[in-house]
Amino acid sequence: MNFDLTTEQKMIKKTIKEFADEEVAPGALERDRKKEFPLPIFKKLSQLGMLGLPFPEKYGGAGADTISFAIVTEELSRACGSTGITYSAHISLGGAPIHLFGTEEQKQNYLIPICTGESLGAFGLTEPSAGSDASGTKTMAIQKDGEYIINGNKCFITNAGYAKFLAITAVTGQSNDRKEISAIIVPTDSPGFTVLDYYEKMGLQASNTTELVLQDVHVSTDHLLGKKGEGFKQFLATLDGGRIGIGAMAVGIAQAAYEKTLQYAKERKQFGHSLTYFQAIQFKLADMALKIELARNMVYKAAWLKDHERPFGKEAAMCKLYASEICMEVTNQAVQIHGGYGYMKDYHVERYMRDAKLTEIGEGTSEIQRLVIARQIGC
Repeated sequence: MNFDLTTEQKMIKKTIKEFADEEVAPGALERDRKKEFPLPIFKKLSQLGMLGLPFPEKYGGAGADTISFAIVTEELSRACGSTGITYSAHISLGGAPIHLFGTEEQKQNYLIPICTGESLGAFGLTEPSAGSDASGTKTMAIQKDGEYIINGNKCFITNAGYAKFLAITAVTGQSNDRKEISAIIVPTDSPGFTVLDYYEKMGLQASNTTELVLQDVHVSTDHLLGKKGEGFKQFLATLDGGRIGIGAMAVGIAQAAYEKTLQYAKERKQFGHSLTYFQAIQFKLADMALKIELARNMVYKAAWLKDHERPFGKEAAMCKLYASEICMEVTNQAVQIHGGYGYMKDYHVERYMRDAKLTEIGEGTSEIQRLVIARQIGC
């Protein structure tokens, strides 16, 4: 086994690390306080060619691999969790379904604007009564006169406020007691389509989280993404890839918390010694380093399997589950080691802890990941 990054991956890592340190990290605290979306950062990421990173060059992408996507997501998340989740969703939820299931015409019309940054990527799956139970989708798309007429609501949708279009899931028919769920690409400026940005969130304050309201929205039937009735399979495949992104995001946030805490522990004096003199603190920091490294290796393995077109659903669920849970653990310990300062916003670690919680929820909760893993191992 070769654990070395390729020359291209090393170059991408160097470029994005410098960008994250110089362009993303300095304003992270202020963006969190103001709930300010990092649009200027994404314009610069577009200029760097990062917004279409894993997609083919003929659609404006860079033709890179999933490991490179994980590296970029981790580094952006290390600097700012809100920027990390925005990027991960743009690629894995916005661009990936169109790349995987779209027609050539759809890729020309919709994947190219995502790769070039003309539109941010988003995906409309979750509903008020259909979160973990995505099969409970109630949004309806009735086919009539060459069109779909769509009515329904979506909630907790990342990036939709900055997307010109997005794929949504909707019920397009029913066979016995089984819903026929399809994916349909819908322009966000369609009459009857409303994007509401009103959520008060625990963390990731600078990311865009919205509710979608569709009232008699008309789109041509050629907006169907993939085959009719296969939307459920499509979004399960989409979520497999998205879990690698959330895993990488969790690693990035945990890495940031670890680095801040190690630096603080070296500088903070108690009882005449720095905190790193005390074995209790040494063990906490050692456990942080250990678990972050394990999580990163799990993310890279899932990404490697995906790149080699091998089954990766189990590994994606595992890396997302483990990385998200150690991210919460690491950020919690970071606040604890900082003591009273950890509770203060200026020291960043409380933000890491707030941002970390979403990684245990998004792209399927920890409980759903355990169900996925259990099924994969034959339970």
